[in-house]
Amino acid sequence: MTTHNEGRWTLNDIVALFDGVFAESYMTRLVKGGDEPLYLPATPDTPFHQVIFARGYFASALHEISHWCIAGNRRRQLEDYGYWYLPDGRNAEQQQAFEQAEIAPQALERLFTHACGRTFHVSVDNLGGEVAVDREQFSHKVAARARRYQDEGLPTRANAFYVALTRYYQCSDTLSMAVEQGRKALSTNAACPV
Repeated sequence: MTTHNEGRWTLNDIVALFDGVFAESYMTRLVKGGDEPLYLPATPDTPFHQVIFARGYFASALHEISHWCIAGNRRRQLEDYGYWYLPDGRNAEQQQAFEQAEIAPQALERLFTHACGRTFHVSVDNLGGEVAVDREQFSHKVAARARRYQDEGLPTRANAFYVALTRYYQCSDTLSMAVEQGRKALSTNAACPV
């Protein structure tokens, strides 16, 4: 099987896959941003929702898409889904809450990353903190949640994006073919055809 290799890991491809699957049906687009990622609901000036990823990083795009795939309709009407975020320097209790909230999105990100043929790295996102972070334990929790998603099925939007990624990166479909398969999975909630 021929796969799209490292030269195909471009942000243009990820944006095209995401927008192709979701722009019309969910009025949502993937947008390259600045230093911090952000989700912005549509406004009268911007008639589409924006999943904004940080600095043009491929991993940031997949991570922010993961959050969007989990957020319910009510959350998708709120800036940053209405979630709290504390920057680096969290105490032990805050870090534990952060990690608990990040298990599911990072599990999806792990699946998306592997569908692209890349290596996934968990993010504990507390680089300046005084708290010792057990990256290995967190990594095991994320991997276990990813296995659970595989066993029980992904959320509808996550499954559609996973299908598109898999078709493009693992099956060598063109972008338009992969988008078509993602849309089909979205409309039927069908499992990945790979």
